[in-house]
Amino acid sequence: MGIRVYKPTSPGRRNSSVNDYAELTATCPEKSLCRRIKKTGGRNHHGVTTTRFRGGGARKIYRLIDFKRNKDGVHAKVATVEYDPNRNCFISLLHYSDGEKRYILTPLGIKAGDKVESGASCEPKVGNAMPLAAIPASMEIHNIEMTAGQGGKLVRGAGNAAKIVAKEGNWVTIVLPSGEMRMVRKECRATIGRLSNPDHQNVRIGKAGRKRHMGRRPHVRGKAMNPVAHPMGGGEGRANGGRHPCSPTGVLAKGGKTRNPRNTSNKRIIRRRKNKRQGQLVL
Repeated sequence: MGIRVYKPTSPGRRNSSVNDYAELTATCPEKSLCRRIKKTGGRNHHGVTTTRFRGGGARKIYRLIDFKRNKDGVHAKVATVEYDPNRNCFISLLHYSDGEKRYILTPLGIKAGDKVESGASCEPKVGNAMPLAAIPASMEIHNIEMTAGQGGKLVRGAGNAAKIVAKEGNWVTIVLPSGEMRMVRKECRATIGRLSNPDHQNVRIGKAGRKRHMGRRPHVRGKAMNPVAHPMGGGEGRANGGRHPCSPTGVLAKGGKTRNPRNTSNKRIIRRRKNKRQGQLVL
């Protein structure tokens, strides 16, 4: 896997790069696992814009991903490794021995022809899904459940992995890629290994048109607007806002807590994630 840099034949080409997708083995998805997506353009059921700067973009077909990995005791063969427009890591099509087909998130190092399995009694190797209680400590994991049987919720981005650091009673302590350390029930499942496509973060978009293809419209600064359109707009000359950054409705943009205080899982956080200015915690 690598990054392809084009010759600077235009200003957009000069500053852009793309993934070479060397690991992919198929271009067409499995039709039985595909669904259409209706775009909203950032608008709710009243037609009112609730999320700004969204709209347009290339048409996408959603692939049904098996985040639960609950098909225990049945061996599966990795048929293909494919691109998924809905996420930044690759996906793999599994052919189970009983004839069923499912998509999973591709771990780094998995290729077509490999065998994977799920369950508490399977071998702890890359691609296998197991309860946290059965996974040896210090192993890299991804697609981690927060509630047993709910499906993986944590660590699903390209190149990411968490690590098991301790086990005590019914709880397993893991360190997330953000540096956050939290406790998860031992019955919750996770997939062993690091997620594929780690070079995703090194791809440079290069030009505004590529963002439009992704469904992102131009983002306009509030201080560049008129006072009728934004609280930070207006002023004689190049005014620098005059107040703390906020939304068009006046909601402060910085310093506020964004996690739901009614979320009971917050009580299981041992250490909060580190500030980006302090650097990421090395696992």
